[in-house]
Amino acid sequence: MTHVFHRHTHTVPPTAASGEGVYITDTDGKRYLDASSGAAVSCLGHSHPKVRQAIHDQVEAIAFAHSGFFTSEAAESLAAKLVEGAPGDLNRVYLVSGGSEAMEAALKMVRQYFLEIGEPQRRHIIARRQSYHGNTLGALAAGGNMWRREPFAPLLFESHHIAPCYTYRDRPDDESEEEYGLRVADELEAKIEELGGDTVIAFVAEPVVGATLGAVPPTPGYFKRIREICDRYGVLLILDEVMCGMGRTGTRYACEQDGIAADILACAKGLGAGYQPIGATIAGEKIYQAIHDGSGFFQHGYTYMGHPTACAAALAVQEAIEEEGLLERVVVMGERLNDALHERFGNHHHVGDIRGRGLFRGMEFVADRATKQVFDPGLKLNGRIKAEALQRGLVCYPMGGTIDGKQGDHLLLAPPFIFEDSHVEELVDKLGEAIDAAIASTRE
Repeated sequence: MTHVFHRHTHTVPPTAASGEGVYITDTDGKRYLDASSGAAVSCLGHSHPKVRQAIHDQVEAIAFAHSGFFTSEAAESLAAKLVEGAPGDLNRVYLVSGGSEAMEAALKMVRQYFLEIGEPQRRHIIARRQSYHGNTLGALAAGGNMWRREPFAPLLFESHHIAPCYTYRDRPDDESEEEYGLRVADELEAKIEELGGDTVIAFVAEPVVGATLGAVPPTPGYFKRIREICDRYGVLLILDEVMCGMGRTGTRYACEQDGIAADILACAKGLGAGYQPIGATIAGEKIYQAIHDGSGFFQHGYTYMGHPTACAAALAVQEAIEEEGLLERVVVMGERLNDALHERFGNHHHVGDIRGRGLFRGMEFVADRATKQVFDPGLKLNGRIKAEALQRGLVCYPMGGTIDGKQGDHLLLAPPFIFEDSHVEELVDKLGEAIDAAIASTRE
């Protein structure tokens, strides 16, 4: 008997009892390799001593102080750390409790920016199909995850979507990756002109698309063209790095690898590495100054924003990543994981694509490699893979609806930054068994 309202009401998941390094142990003593860091969260693994001590020390001093009355040393220090080396003029940090909150704040912030500078006619948000920007109503409205949106469509504000940059499915054979990327980027300009250049608030995108598409990176030049288009029409660029940021792809901010900066950037997950719930909306100076010089008050807020204990944990996480050289490790281990995946699955009859950056990797499954035909969605292959992996002591992140919210199956891998060669070997072995068993079960 459970009184918890679990995500899935027909099953009760195993009870996690302890965590150490890259492993989680349940109350039955079974050990699981955490190959997806939960949902790309636990970048330091479990029970890191520095972070545990930072939480303890902060609680001993003061666990909570409402940001309507006080700031804290932890919040101030974390904000300073996040803007250190941040791309562009990102230098004002609005601290919240998670990724959806960070995106919700970003959407309100860009609307208020235009009110402050005297452009109230700007009202449209543009994003991409098969994107995901959070589960609060505003963030859900901006996103293009059709499966998540559909039940709540009557409650969502109107938004607009262009094509994703999804080479495996959408690039014709006679078009180079660069040509394809620029062509789909130009859809943004066409959509802005269709809506009216002075009516668009912002374009929202994940630098590397996470849960909905499965670690899909952009083509070379794609985001530079996007940035140019935004600048041409005075449209703000919101980059959602909730899943792909905070070192996950090998740099603190994923957009660094594409040579661009956002006007507003959202981060979470790896920010606090799961030790405390925390997220951040990082704004550029012009946005902050517009509000500072105008009303002086951002008309938004959360009870737990800037939570001192959460900030202390996140600061310790970011310091540990620096002190232990983990960004460099992400690059090295990311390549080793990529090589291992290609060696094991590169010629697999039902693995169509292997992709990603750093320790953020995805695999897309197909019924037929030659035609890219998907498995029947009714088979729920992604769910079968998850179950088979858990049975073997492996935590990974399979999802369905890759192509249009209904068709397609993929898998995300986002292991902790402390992964070692032996863990890569264990991951690939257990994953291979799970995939083969799941596919075999669809034929029974």
